[in-house]
Amino acid sequence: MSPEELRQRLDAFLGVEAEPLQARDPVNQPMIRHWCDAVGDRNPVYTDPEFAKQSVFGGIVAPPTMLQAWTMPGLAPPPARSSASPHPLRAVLDLLDAAGYTSVVATNCRQEYRRALVPGDRLQVTTRIEKVSDEKKTALGAGCFVDEVMVYRDARGEEVARMRFRILKFRPPARGRGA
Repeated sequence: MSPEELRQRLDAFLGVEAEPLQARDPVNQPMIRHWCDAVGDRNPVYTDPEFAKQSVFGGIVAPPTMLQAWTMPGLAPPPARSSASPHPLRAVLDLLDAAGYTSVVATNCRQEYRRALVPGDRLQVTTRIEKVSDEKKTALGAGCFVDEVMVYRDARGEEVARMRFRILKFRPPARGRGA
């Protein structure tokens, strides 16, 4: 496919929002505790109910760094999609793979928090492709940057956080025989 055709096909996914993905479980104290243990976070507002009750939050809150963990699908097969259209990110990645950009690296992640997550919150996330760059020359190889925006909402539909995530899909350099 020509660069112009690739650009046209990629542009068709800009601004397209994927179906919301529901968290499998609500925000909960055991998972908060496991997370804090795993990363060595000893902030008592996450794990000590008495301390948390006296804080500005008035109770236990989840570490902001857990945001994405609540909606990760885990190892179970993904649920059947209700529409025939592919997830916009999957479609963009497939197009870039077909164009020879077969390697990937995450380059940027920026999270904005509207409020702290509390036990019982049930999140959903929607994703949309914000931008796909033209080919750029990088130290890893020639590639395209893909920017997606994820909006996290609670069960009432109120936005609780937003994440901007950028990856680079690139052509790995050819390896010599001895590599």
